[in-house]
Amino acid sequence: MFEAVVLAIVAFAYSAFISFASMGISVFFREVVDLVIIGHIIVLVVFCGGGLGFVGWIKQRLGHPLVNISCSLTSLAIITVLTKEGAVQAARFSDDKIVQVLKMIVMGVIATTAVSFLLFPVSARTDLRENLISFTDSLSEVLASTTSCFLVGREEEMKSPQYRTAMDRYKSHLANIEKNLVEAKYEHYIAGTEGEFRLEAKLVDCMQRLAQNIGGLRSAATTQFLILAQPGFGLSTGRRSGKVAVASASENPTTLEVIDETPEICEGDRATNPASKGSTNSLLTPGEVFAEFIEHLGPSIKSLAYTLREILDDLPFGPGPDYQFVVDTQYRSSLVAAVKLYSQSRQVALSKVYDANQVNKDRSVDVEADFEEIAASCGVFSYALQDFANEMITYLDVLDELKLEIEERPNGRTWSWLKIWRRKRGFRSLEDAGSINILDQEADVLSNAPNPLHRPSPNTASENHGPGITHRYRLWKALAIFRRDDTKFAIKVGAGAALYALPSFLSATRPFYQRFRGEWGLLSYMLVCSMTIGASNTTGYARFLGTCIGAVCAIIAWELSGENPFALAAFGWIMSVWTAYIIVAQGKGPMGRFIMLTYNLSALYAYSLSVKDLDGDDDEGGISPIITEITFHRTAAVLSGCVWGLIITRFIWPISARQKLKDGLSVLWLRMGLIWKRRPMECRLQGKTSNAYMDLEEELHLHKFLAQLEKVRDSAASEVSLRGPFLEASYNRLLSSTGGMLDALHAMNVMILKETRMSPGEAAILESTTSERAQLSLRITHLFQVIASSIKLEYPLNDALPSIDHTRDRLLAKIFSFRKEEKSAVISSDEDFALLYSYTLVTGQLAKVMKDIAGELEILFGAFDEDILQLQ
Repeated sequence: MFEAVVLAIVAFAYSAFISFASMGISVFFREVVDLVIIGHIIVLVVFCGGGLGFVGWIKQRLGHPLVNISCSLTSLAIITVLTKEGAVQAARFSDDKIVQVLKMIVMGVIATTAVSFLLFPVSARTDLRENLISFTDSLSEVLASTTSCFLVGREEEMKSPQYRTAMDRYKSHLANIEKNLVEAKYEHYIAGTEGEFRLEAKLVDCMQRLAQNIGGLRSAATTQFLILAQPGFGLSTGRRSGKVAVASASENPTTLEVIDETPEICEGDRATNPASKGSTNSLLTPGEVFAEFIEHLGPSIKSLAYTLREILDDLPFGPGPDYQFVVDTQYRSSLVAAVKLYSQSRQVALSKVYDANQVNKDRSVDVEADFEEIAASCGVFSYALQDFANEMITYLDVLDELKLEIEERPNGRTWSWLKIWRRKRGFRSLEDAGSINILDQEADVLSNAPNPLHRPSPNTASENHGPGITHRYRLWKALAIFRRDDTKFAIKVGAGAALYALPSFLSATRPFYQRFRGEWGLLSYMLVCSMTIGASNTTGYARFLGTCIGAVCAIIAWELSGENPFALAAFGWIMSVWTAYIIVAQGKGPMGRFIMLTYNLSALYAYSLSVKDLDGDDDEGGISPIITEITFHRTAAVLSGCVWGLIITRFIWPISARQKLKDGLSVLWLRMGLIWKRRPMECRLQGKTSNAYMDLEEELHLHKFLAQLEKVRDSAASEVSLRGPFLEASYNRLLSSTGGMLDALHAMNVMILKETRMSPGEAAILESTTSERAQLSLRITHLFQVIASSIKLEYPLNDALPSIDHTRDRLLAKIFSFRKEEKSAVISSDEDFALLYSYTLVTGQLAKVMKDIAGELEILFGAFDEDILQLQ
């Protein structure tokens, strides 16, 4: 509500500026220059076309529901003043419509604010706490399920409906947390509790990092499943009967009790256990390596995961409506002790897995790679679980700070945002020193950020040679803004609005424009115009259908009420409840708004005519309004606006959502390939800033661009093409796979940013694997380029798709060889392998995802089209 009020004020201020400026230009050219026609042309082109074009640009640029409503409000005000009122055409100043719009805004704000506060008030701060409770519960469930699946060693549990349902809830709650945090910000600022908001933001940040660690756990588990699924790599029965017994796959994987800890195997039992005996005298298979790891670390993993789940189930707040803090002082100390014990057990387990008499034995390259990959998945899972626990300790610390801030509020209520004279210092005082340092470091990092798309070209090189080429190229660069889709969209929206409004400035056509309510047609045009053809089709359909439904409802209400104001009020209440249900419950905002808007414009306008003939419209009945004529004029105007919007969208710089989706995926994949080409591990080895791989701003842009492509996908489904239907399911899988690759890049970035200093052991490992990593990076970059070219050309290039399996196996074998060669020197510890382990898992995920993408491209473009290769 606070945000909506601010946007309504901005919308009114902009419409008032455009309106008074238009009147001033018209008056100037009539009274001073005596060229009123020139004045009308300037008003039509600059203020009507330019002003409404800017509104369309803002609506598409921000893409926020409240911004869309504000754009509709300012469009209504501008269109009414410029085309209906007549003051601009008559070259005189009039504030009648401006004051009318201001009254509407004030009345609407007062009514909606009163309803929000007095009738079933909903607070974003309360919703945020409810979401935090739900998220911690779902996070606890996913953590327990993933840990159980890893220890069981079976993928079936992670594919079960229960696990997928838990993951869907987990993702949904995470998205709602971010939304409610933004809305809670306004409530905190109004209440003067900015400090509480910043602590809640830190809490949400901890939640997001916990979610990232869950992604690491799932990645490690998935890699383990892929290796164990290979023939001959499964768990042997001897190993499965060791210290950790695995429950059957039919049991519920969401509880940690599916793993039963059996008593220690005594030396006598071990002597008679052929599998255990063979572990020291014969080569272990990768499946047996995993069983060895679970035998030593399984109970510790289960114990730590159980402790984490108990804490997550109790935190952070109690039940509503009070949502009191539930922070047990014993939680932190218990968790710290559990992490310490787990860390010790993990080191022992890894040392057992890499026992000298196993590492030193000769194996083939493939077996060494499989051995190291299993070790990598086990190591990454154990590291990720420990990182999750460490982040939980930070989470508990933030909860303690938040509890102190809420219960005692040491700084009182601040309202620092109102202190304009000390705004910078006031806002900074609310941030702790650590946050300020992070912001400063990020600013330094972004200033040195490399451009992943930078490549010297003949044109750029020629800037120093030949003045003619230089000037042309510089002009081409300067006009780059006009080649952007959003700029083209703003220009064509403004041009279409000016052409549609032209009849209102011509004396011969102005009566017709007024009779058929051209202002509502122009407003419909502004609402229908969208960036892509598919989005315009969707909005136009909703606008026209909503208008027809609203018109029918207005006729029924008018006839049944018999012009009785109380009956009309009752019908209005029914319509409001119904359309609110359509908007809120069904999520069909445009449809509900259009129904209500048409109903009000028809039924309430008819009642206004019956009380007093406002406009003298004899064709609509005057003081005896003809409701069918009124609704007919509104519907005809809306239909004309919708058709005009579709014509402008289709024939002036048309932007196809289908083509935009393909081009967007191609550019995104190419960009990811160029990012990977920087060789993230090499940047760390050479001592460059972590930003040399991928900075925070660039990563944010990639995720935002993917979110935009998902919206474009929804619009593409509404486009009609003679080539065939839109294969929405395939593109859904492509977008999902792309999101998985972004998550893999993010996971690599998190590992690089985690440790700023590199140990000597880690440096030695990276230097030893430089050649293998370079080849692997080039192969992955090549894969990105191939799939980007494939979707751009609409031609499957599966025959040219290189495989990275052998290159990756050579890297894993090199890691194994390094461990064997340096085992006696003891220059590296198990922790030194953590980053390289994460690197190998990320490369494996990227390879698998790109194979899936290649399969989807085969489905989309498998049928060969000879037109692609036509020479013409």
